[in-house]
Amino acid sequence: MPEDKRRARPKTASPDSESPDGKNSDTEGFAPFADDAGVRSVGALSFENGTDRIALHGSLDLTRDRTGLEQARLLRETLDAIVKALEASDLPDAVAEVPDAPPRTVKNPFA
Repeated sequence: MPEDKRRARPKTASPDSESPDGKNSDTEGFAPFADDAGVRSVGALSFENGTDRIALHGSLDLTRDRTGLEQARLLRETLDAIVKALEASDLPDAVAEVPDAPPRTVKNPFA
């Protein structure tokens, strides 16, 4: 059965890899749609890479200070990379959704 990529949670960066301004220090390695494991974080907003989709989770407050400016630049850089990757590809009209597994009956663990 094919893996449901929508529910797969890639390994996230450790807290040690995040700089004080909330920016993931290993941001150069994020290549949109290249793998199912890459993550780029901007503040508390995470871009989770996938070969057929990129999932965004969290939130981001862009403050009117140097930290906000750096986060806005990283956000723009990330979105620009995603758009370039999409523009460079021969895209289908839509990505096929992976159907959820049919429900099944399991033994009650509390009985």
